[in-house]
Amino acid sequence: MEQTRIIMNYTVPPSISDFEEMAGDLLRDLPDELSEFVEDLGLEIEDFPDDATQSDYDLDDPYELLGLYKSGSEMTPGVEKKQADDEDVLILYRRPILDMWCENGEDLSAIMREVMIEEIAKAHDFSGDEIDEMTARHYQGLL
Repeated sequence: MEQTRIIMNYTVPPSISDFEEMAGDLLRDLPDELSEFVEDLGLEIEDFPDDATQSDYDLDDPYELLGLYKSGSEMTPGVEKKQADDEDVLILYRRPILDMWCENGEDLSAIMREVMIEEIAKAHDFSGDEIDEMTARHYQGLL
């Protein structure tokens, strides 16, 4: 039986500050369709969703949520939001992302990029097909 060996560049799990740096770089390089939505977007890295978030999303396990886009202000019904304001924040959950990374062996930045694209796009009402296309295109480096 042939065994595949995956070599990672980390000897210890990336820290919250490592994630902040990686996510900041990825945020600047997201697909053009999302650029208007990330201009003033805040970025936070937490190990796990807090208890209130777990309750709000009815999570049985904190590893179920990889990221979350939170809008800081309520929208007036019928008004389409064109860009993030300085109260909007994208939260990435470090431990669930690391767990996924360990399970599937994909590139960590590719996993983070996909989570970021999906959360931002869902928050701004992109269709599932549009999100899949952006994720696939961006994953292949075609931006």
